[in-house]
This record gives sequence, structure tokens and C-alpha cells, in this order.
Amino acid sequence: MSRPVVLNTEYKDLKLVSRGKVRDIYDCGDTLLIVATDRISAFDVVLPDAIPCKGAVLSQMSAYWFSETGDLIENHLLSTDPAAFPPPCRAHAETLLGRAMLVKKAKPLPVECVVRGYLAGSGWTEYQRNGSICGIPIAAGLQESSRLEEPLFTPTTKAEQGAHDENITMAGVEDLIGVELARRVKEASLRLYARGSELARRKGIIICDTKFEFGLFNGDLILIDEVLTPDSSRFWPEDEYQPGRPQRSFDKQFVRDYLLTLAWDKTPPAPHLPDDIIEKTSERYREAYRRITGRELSPGC
Repeated sequence: MSRPVVLNTEYKDLKLVSRGKVRDIYDCGDTLLIVATDRISAFDVVLPDAIPCKGAVLSQMSAYWFSETGDLIENHLLSTDPAAFPPPCRAHAETLLGRAMLVKKAKPLPVECVVRGYLAGSGWTEYQRNGSICGIPIAAGLQESSRLEEPLFTPTTKAEQGAHDENITMAGVEDLIGVELARRVKEASLRLYARGSELARRKGIIICDTKFEFGLFNGDLILIDEVLTPDSSRFWPEDEYQPGRPQRSFDKQFVRDYLLTLAWDKTPPAPHLPDDIIEKTSERYREAYRRITGRELSPGC
């Protein structure tokens, strides 16, 4: 099935302030317009191919989670309805529908707030070598994909595009943003992961790990960017979960696994993806959305 894709946005009548790995951000005066494209990155490199419906999944799933976690912490979402966007944005309503968010203009904190509930990815690699995750010692005798006794807060720096995030300690977070704010983002991250994990398990999804971003708005700490999406999280089907091996996932790990079969050194330019990898990746994103929200993705997906 052919589905429309948006690889880049070019709204000449709007002020582009940032083009990230996935999102194009426009300044609307007192607010920001965040447009989730269908770009996909792996190993911190943006790939040349778009994943149909990916941007719609990221925006609509984030909106779902902002609603489900609003009692835990304020967030930056104002609206996902193009009709409620500032007038200059409405001329682009057709492409913005389903993939854009109008948000508060917060000051982002320079920290990626990662929470890990299971032993996977780089955490598993480090554990095999040192018996720790991001320098935090954990129990011996665990297997790949084992559930951790308690979720771990393992923050990283927030690298510029093309650079790699680096693990930092809680003391490092305190040095960056202050002791009290560091405590608050850690507590908020663990609460958000607990809420998300609980709700996802009811839908048959395990959230292995995820990352959150926070900002300051009028001096208050708020949740920003995206929340518990297949780009920022590892999602596993609970009915297939078995420790001791890698798990099937609903996220871009599928693309990473394919790229690891190639003779590519993980530097630009990235290779093109075959059509079947593109379609299967799109289906994984869409299935994650359907399972977690219980809704159908719209429009055209």
C-alpha cells in the first residue's frame, strides 16, 4: 500500500528555527510548531529514506501520553488541531494534520533523562563487561533482557546533531542544572516510566527503556519533546517476552539490526533501505500505536 510521506518541510512563510533528526521546529512568536517528519535516524545518522506514517505515530502517540501523564507533571502541548494553530500555520493544515503539535516555548534542559527497566542494548553490553549499567553496579547473574529489580535513571548529555550522547552520573546532572532541579527531573522520569509501563502492560506491551526531556516554562519544570514513542523507547510484545535473548521490538531496533548486516561504518552518508525494511518498520510503528492507544492512526495511515 502506498502511503504519503514527508521527508522535509519547507514552509517559507514560517520561521524555521531547528531541523533535527526527525522534527522541524518553527517559531510562532509565543509558541513553537513542532512537525514530526517521516525521517528516521540510526546510530545518530539520518537515513535517506522516509518511513511512511512514522511522523504521525510520533505526534499522535506523544499526544496520547501527554494526556495520560498530565497529572504527574505539566507538559508543553497546547494543541494538535491545525485549526487552533496561529493563522500562518493554517495554510499548511493538510500536511500538518496528524503530525504537528503547537507547544509552549520552554527552555530545554541540557540532559536526556533515560530510564531503564530491563537489561538490553548498551546496558547489556556494559553489564557483560563490568557488571554495571552506566557505571551503576547491579545484581550478578542476570541474562539479556532480564527485568531489573528497580528501574534505573541513567541520564546522558544532550549532544548536537551528528554527535553521540554521553552517559553522565547524577553528580554530572547536578553540575549541569543544579542539585534541586536534578532531583526533580530524576523523580519525574521514574514516575513517568512507572505510569507508562503500567498502562502499556495492560495493552500487552513491555517498555524496556525510554528517555524523557524536560524544560523550564515561566520558571516551572515541564515535560517537553516526545513521550514514550517508538523513537524514544524500546517496546516489546509481552506475550513473546523471554529473558536470555533479544526481543522482537516495535521500534527502530529493526532498522538498526538490518544496518548492522551491512559494511557501513555508521558515518554519513547512510545507505538506502530496501522497500521491505521500510514497510515492515512502518508497520511496527503503526502496530505500537494501535496496541497502546487502542485507536487507529489518522489520516491516511
